[in-house]
Amino acid sequence: MTHRLAPFVLLAGLLCASRSSAEVVDSSAVGLRIHNEATVHATPAAVYAALVNHIGDWWNPEHSFSGDAHNLSLEAKPNGCFCEKLPGGGGVRHQTVIYVAPGKELRLSGAIGPLQPEGIAATMTWRLTPADGGTKLELIYSLGGYFPGGLSRMAGPVDGVLLQQLTRLKSYVETGTPQPR
Repeated sequence: MTHRLAPFVLLAGLLCASRSSAEVVDSSAVGLRIHNEATVHATPAAVYAALVNHIGDWWNPEHSFSGDAHNLSLEAKPNGCFCEKLPGGGGVRHQTVIYVAPGKELRLSGAIGPLQPEGIAATMTWRLTPADGGTKLELIYSLGGYFPGGLSRMAGPVDGVLLQQLTRLKSYVETGTPQPR
């Protein structure tokens, strides 16, 4: 996992200018709530299919443990795994699926990335709503618990990474490539 903070902050600023919005809704030493959204020019069914069936095609491989996003999988069913295969037969359970409404909402439980080894409880919600010209796609991440130095210092970097994933999914659905124009 890459842990450089400056590129996250710069990337978040660049991506905010690309018709996506990002907001750290709340931030304290013991918790965060982040809300990102974008309008995707595709149906909710198409966006949902890309979200759950093609995660390796749009997820940034820099934010994986193996360095290869195609090692990621997402089982869209209760107790399903957002998992990653690692070399030598290893693996990572990034999150567990706790709610599935195909084409409408997917909710996962678990801390991701550098938050995972700490005492953090987290819920990530992907919400899809029909909107003019496509789908309003929201990514909401709420987390709380112990993190050395306090969670508030992670608000910007976490928001930047999540906005990047949202923007890559939007681009993948609209253009077939995760690289935003």
